[in-house]
Formats: sequence, C-alpha cells, structure tokens
Amino acid sequence: MNRFAKILGMAALSCTASLTFAQPTTAGSMMMSKPDIQGVTAAANGFYAALNQMFTGDLTAMKNVWSHADDVTYMGPGGGVQRGWPAVQAEFQKQADKKLGGKVNGEEMQFTVGSDIAVLTDYERGQNTNADGKPSTVSLRATSTFRLENGAWKMIGHHTDTLPYLKQ
Repeated sequence: MNRFAKILGMAALSCTASLTFAQPTTAGSMMMSKPDIQGVTAAANGFYAALNQMFTGDLTAMKNVWSHADDVTYMGPGGGVQRGWPAVQAEFQKQADKKLGGKVNGEEMQFTVGSDIAVLTDYERGQNTNADGKPSTVSLRATSTFRLENGAWKMIGHHTDTLPYLKQ
C-alpha cells in the first residue's frame, strides 16, 4: 500500500471510531434520553395558535414560536424559500398584512422526537379567504422541524404544499 492510501485508511478508521450512534427503540425515540413529546406537541400547538393569530394581522405569537437563528427555513403555501429569521419574518408579515381570516389546524399529527430535534408531519386543514375575498378550503401537507433552544422548543423549519391563490 502506498503512503497516501495508508493515510486515507487511517483517517477513515479515525473518523469511524469517533462516531457514536443512538439506537432507536421500537417507538422510534432515541435511547439517549426520554423524548420530550409533550414539549414538542405544545410547541406545535403553539405554532397553529400563532398561525391563526397571524390570519388576523397579528404576528406577536409567531415571533415567539420561531427560532430567530440564521439557519431557519420557511417554504409556505405562497411558494418560494425563505432562509434566516429576517426573511422568514418578512414573509410572515406579508401574510399577516393580507388578513386572510379563518382558521387552520394541524390534523393527523405524527411526531419524531430526539433529544434536541423534532419533526412533525401533518395536514393543515381549515379555511381562509382567497384572493377574491371568498372563503376557501385549506388542506395542505406539512412538515415542521423544531429545535430545543435554551430549554424551549422553537420552530426552525416549516414546509407546506402551495395554495394557488397565495402562490407568488
């Protein structure tokens, strides 16, 4: 074996030896610590309460449920991708300014919870006002990601199907 191959082999062995893996249990949680399913569920419910408050034009609660980090991502029903809290907040402000009214809830929620990251897949169902000012049914698939930050679960990602009347 030449010297370069030996170095690569040792580097690969070194990297492999430093990795540790948590073994999932049959429930899909990590054995490292007991998953905080209640905390993540509360964070998800807080997001939907904030979303419905945003439909009235008020962003206060939405600002509280989201992480304000540079790595957050939003891909909502209007299309596009916003990265970083300033861009995500600006997009939510545009939506709040529309005052869509109505109410949307998370349904058929399925959580995968680790020690500091959690993922929610669900359906967002309800009703808003469309571009013509008429009530319109909302039924979207959604994926939300949460991170434990300073003892609180904060949203760091949200991705939904698009709605034709909101698409940019």
